[in-house]
Amino acid sequence: MKAAFLLFFLVPLAGISYVAWRSYHVVPLPTWGKWSVAAVMAALFVSLFLAMGPRLDKLPMGVAAAVYEVCTSWLIVLLYLFLAFLVIDVLRLCRVVPSSVLHDNAVTTWTLVAALSALLIYGNIHYRHKQRHTVELTTAKALTRPLKIVMLSDLHLGYHNRGAELHRWVELLNQEHADLILVAGDIVDRSIRPLLDDGMDREMLRLNAPVVACLGNHEYYAGRDGSQDFYRRADITLLRDSIMEWGPLQIIGRDDGTNRARKSLDELCRNIDKERFTILLDHQPHRLEEAEQAGIDFQFSGHTHHGQVWPISWITDGVYECAYGPWQRGGTRYYVSSGMGIWGGKFRIGTCSEYVVVTISPESAAQ
Repeated sequence: MKAAFLLFFLVPLAGISYVAWRSYHVVPLPTWGKWSVAAVMAALFVSLFLAMGPRLDKLPMGVAAAVYEVCTSWLIVLLYLFLAFLVIDVLRLCRVVPSSVLHDNAVTTWTLVAALSALLIYGNIHYRHKQRHTVELTTAKALTRPLKIVMLSDLHLGYHNRGAELHRWVELLNQEHADLILVAGDIVDRSIRPLLDDGMDREMLRLNAPVVACLGNHEYYAGRDGSQDFYRRADITLLRDSIMEWGPLQIIGRDDGTNRARKSLDELCRNIDKERFTILLDHQPHRLEEAEQAGIDFQFSGHTHHGQVWPISWITDGVYECAYGPWQRGGTRYYVSSGMGIWGGKFRIGTCSEYVVVTISPESAAQ
């Protein structure tokens, strides 16, 4: 709890204080204008708690969506303003640039505005472009023909990824004509309300392949019971610490690690059929060695978003054994997805939004 408090409150508070202080000095405005800029920044920071809290659901849908979009996007703006001012300060201390660049300087102000605007426009366009990545797997286990499986994670459907966006994704996924669709959690963002208001359960029914999923941490944030009800409405088969057989495959879906009482992977795998190709869905890619020890053939996870934007991607690379992309441990293959959707501001900078097309072929066919 203390670590979470430091991460989600004190660190952003220190960041906004530094950015507001530097912005106050650099904008070429009279004192009242400088204070106005600082006040708007502070108000956006405070409003972020409204965007993350239950009171957002009490606002009209359009207002709630706007509050969520603006306030969560502000975090990205804050990050890059912080980095920009930090670089300028370092250059100033090294006497590379004069101190005047940070005091009532119109050139600095408009350069920052133009550069940040261009970066965010690029990040939003890049987010909207969904990348298609492929994984080719072969197996000596019982498999009579190649299987095509679309795998995705972290849709984060809600106030920012609305029904029209989901419609576009469904059209994109249906073009694959997959045998099966697997989702590694976080279909829901933070509230069920926008999903039901936009009829996203009906939109999910348009997918032309059966859908199997596990829970992510955001299903718990939105309310596990409501999230599971949405899964039922959308005809999504939920695997919560359970196993299902689908044709020649065996699919294990773990409950999210948010539930500290979830079963261990060892316990789940005690009675699995070793003759079947086994896929593990586990939202958070922690302790990857457990899948290797359990003899899992392929694990698919999400959760990391690969940091969403640079340089947060460097942090996720340091935290996780594999924060993004394909991985292998012994005979176990892995893929950690950066996600189809996104949490918060819709920007991808140095990362991508993706879906993964996995083809599993019998070894005889591959030869």
